[in-house]
Amino acid sequence: MENERLSRFDKIVEMGKEGQKALNEYWWDFSLYTSFEYWLMVLFLVVPLIILLLKINKNKLFQILFYGYSIHMPFGYIDLYGRNMGYWNYPFPVIPVLPGISLDSSLIPIIFIFVYQSSMTSNKKYYMYATITSVILSFVFKPMLVGLGLFKMYGSINYFHLFISYVFVFIFAKVITDFFLWIKKRYGSNK
Repeated sequence: MENERLSRFDKIVEMGKEGQKALNEYWWDFSLYTSFEYWLMVLFLVVPLIILLLKINKNKLFQILFYGYSIHMPFGYIDLYGRNMGYWNYPFPVIPVLPGISLDSSLIPIIFIFVYQSSMTSNKKYYMYATITSVILSFVFKPMLVGLGLFKMYGSINYFHLFISYVFVFIFAKVITDFFLWIKKRYGSNK
């Protein structure tokens, strides 16, 4: 029984490797790196990082970047879950083994970083701006990506599901950042 279970697991792992190999071959076979769509995804990766370096509030750098990390991590996990479950994928990945890197590691977290930075003095503003941003990303930006062929959704997934994931992530990031700021204020030094 134990050997049968591990043998079945090994077959599943092999199927996953074969699937990734097929995606890598697709990337090379269709020379995705020469397409307009590919270079648009590169821009979605690089331009927000440059803007962040230029426009981030240097006085609150650690706090803002901690918030950004708190946005990035759940987006990465949600994206991995969605791709593994076959809910969505990216036909023009910058890097085939990290298909969502442009959106989940750069563009969308940095958009939320600027929402956070612009509303650091007011929780009410934060939740209002983050909700508006989530609506725009879910019901305008993602449909635009689908229209351009940069994002594909499968099965029963819809834009409302994406909206709920954005709301979950921005609430999580705010709560965890506030929690650590509270710990710092209560137990840490103000140096």
